[in-house]
Amino acid sequence: MTLQTPQPPPSALRAVLAALDSETALCQPAAAALRHPAGPLLPAHPLAVHVLDGPRPDLTAARRTGWRFLVKDGAEVAAAAEVVLGVEGHTFSHFTAGPYLDSTVRALRQAWQLAQGSRVRRQPRLLTFPGQYATALWLHSPDAGPSDDLLIPLAPAPLGVTAHRAYPAAELLPLLARAPLARPLLLGSP
Repeated sequence: MTLQTPQPPPSALRAVLAALDSETALCQPAAAALRHPAGPLLPAHPLAVHVLDGPRPDLTAARRTGWRFLVKDGAEVAAAAEVVLGVEGHTFSHFTAGPYLDSTVRALRQAWQLAQGSRVRRQPRLLTFPGQYATALWLHSPDAGPSDDLLIPLAPAPLGVTAHRAYPAAELLPLLARAPLARPLLLGSP
């Protein structure tokens, strides 16, 4: 397998670079690690972000919502920056930190290891499942159908799903369909 790193639109990269220069954007809580960098902050590893809604997920129904860039401070990944497509092009949405950040880095390393010695082309993407509070690195095969795609769930993963295991999409999607749907916690409810 070979990994084809996606090329984000120039407007997406410009939006991230502008956010990294914005004191207002850097005031977000998830941007704490970016406020006093050891060196220049550089956006790296752009991943198209797709969302898959519904009780019976089907990859053909996934819709692209934007791009996520890992933000490097020197050699270390310090945060991620997400941009969304608006009427006037891409706009900065938010910074993220926390467990999905380290898990994304780990899943990308796994994807590169899987790529060694294989002839299948794959494009890394992020796929979110809002109903299950789950995210996976989606290794899309543009030369084949969705049944040949691989999904690497990020940690923390829903019950019954092993994080950082490369699943064929046809195996993981039914597991997620059976996973309990995330429900908002209401104050005063058990």
